[in-house]
Amino acid sequence: MPAPRAALAAWHFSPGAIDRLLPPWQDVRVESNEPLAEGSKTVLLLKVGPTRLRWVAQHEGVNRDEGFTDRSLQGPLASWVHTHSFMDGEANESILRDHVQYALPLSAISDIFLGGKVRRDLARMFAFRHRRTSNDLARHARYSKRPRRTIAVTGATGAVGRALCAFLTTGGHRVIRLVRTIPAVDSGDVQWNPTGDWDASKLEGIDAVVHLAGANIAQGRWTDARKKIIMDSRVVSTQNLSEALARLKRPPAVLVSASGIGFYGHRVEAPLDESATSGDGFLASVTQAWEEAVSPAQLRGIRTVRMRIGVVVNAGTGVLARLRLPFLMGAGGPVGSGRQGMSWIQLDDLIAAIYFAIEERQISGAVNACAPNPIPQIEFARALARVLRRPCIAPLPAPIVRLLFGQMGDELLLSGQFARPAVLSDQGFTFNFPSIDEAMQFEFGRMV
Repeated sequence: MPAPRAALAAWHFSPGAIDRLLPPWQDVRVESNEPLAEGSKTVLLLKVGPTRLRWVAQHEGVNRDEGFTDRSLQGPLASWVHTHSFMDGEANESILRDHVQYALPLSAISDIFLGGKVRRDLARMFAFRHRRTSNDLARHARYSKRPRRTIAVTGATGAVGRALCAFLTTGGHRVIRLVRTIPAVDSGDVQWNPTGDWDASKLEGIDAVVHLAGANIAQGRWTDARKKIIMDSRVVSTQNLSEALARLKRPPAVLVSASGIGFYGHRVEAPLDESATSGDGFLASVTQAWEEAVSPAQLRGIRTVRMRIGVVVNAGTGVLARLRLPFLMGAGGPVGSGRQGMSWIQLDDLIAAIYFAIEERQISGAVNACAPNPIPQIEFARALARVLRRPCIAPLPAPIVRLLFGQMGDELLLSGQFARPAVLSDQGFTFNFPSIDEAMQFEFGRMV
């Protein structure tokens, strides 16, 4: 691992570690997760067919310097003992050793039929876990000499927000989730109101705010009422948040506010950088107004970053989650002509880009949060088919898309652009997943 043993241990002892270790291609939820200590427990809910099974693991032999053991008290296996060992490596490196002893139910019979599959699944899972842990540690090591920060996050329950909060805690940062409901006692969350008055005084003196809140643009047809919800959830909430931050006596140094690659509208020309003009259409108008809503924070002297996020590659949610079943059934293929551009980014690279924008003080204004290799939609479909080991032969013609989804289908599925991350690249950001095949293989555990 590319960090000293102390950093490796701190990563595992952080509250976000469990979320970082769950494979995205598996439907697993964290029901509860007690702070890592002798006798503490973690309870997971595993999707097995139409039902969910509880997996209760107890922590034993907990030593912050050397490691700990998970022992299954309840779950799908007859037994499971997993020891995580932290050891010194060379220079500023360390060694992580995972040792697992397990037995299947009715092992004499089940091992014959399921033993090979279980071993392959474990190999996939640990390859993923080790890659993500290593990547996280390398990202944190870049800024390890700087003070740990306090960072507030809106939209913390969404896929990007959850991943970002977990990642930040593994780096030792304090995360304040801005939530709409009354927060639980001792949760550390702060209640906010995206459309009205709220008390922002608890944000006095924090270091940064990441604003990710906004209604799902792909949920239902774009009726006039739905369009208003999409627009207001972005523009009104951003304006409200920016004004609240501007009124603070000690405002945060930086506001990273989400935007979308739809800012550019439907474009067919060569890759667009951040200097390109805005396009036409509903999404373009939403993102223009969305970005303008950070003005109160800018005028207050808060460094503002407008992250124009591309299609997020994450096996558990979003476009991949929606496409997975049709592709597994052999019904995957090009949408429309298949030539429309897809500016995409793998989830871990996205949260790393947000963190990069927080730490790199010279970054402000528009930032394209997308991988350096945008592709036509047909290439995206072929990459997904390859990783799922299915054909890519079932087209979805444009007239059918428009009939089923209306304007939403026209702008989300049949339109696109080829954007490039000029600001991130120029400032030295490194993408761990620059190609779509690398991103898909990581998300679906096909690295081994």
